[in-house]
Amino acid sequence: MSYATQQDLIDRFGETEIVQLSDRADQPAGAIDAAIVAKALADADELIDGYLAGRYAVPVAAPVPAILIAIASDIARYRLHVHEPPELVRKNYEDALRRLKDIADGTLVLQVAGAEVAETRPPGAGVEFSGPDPMFSRGRLSGF
Repeated sequence: MSYATQQDLIDRFGETEIVQLSDRADQPAGAIDAAIVAKALADADELIDGYLAGRYAVPVAAPVPAILIAIASDIARYRLHVHEPPELVRKNYEDALRRLKDIADGTLVLQVAGAEVAETRPPGAGVEFSGPDPMFSRGRLSGF
């Protein structure tokens, strides 16, 4: 399951741009190379899952929240650039990474039906101390 689809990229950035970014043949066909687009989308999914895995069960089930579609689209668009992307594309990619960090930190919470927030640590995994009773305590020092 992908967070964004080829059609999402076309809807957001236009078919012309997706053709230009994905048609890498020696003799350009003037069409979208679906395999290249699928690889960029898969890379975006893997990155998103890496951020979300500590807080949510991944992959996030359908329906995919709109924010994840936007994040995946911006990441995939950035990944489709073979050379240095334009400033706007780079900025949108960096913004997408910031949003993922906010989700991972819990600052931004996904409203996903049926998705439980992943347990960040197993029960009883907190820090515990043990040792002998203290030599000096309020009770032992009360007469001094």
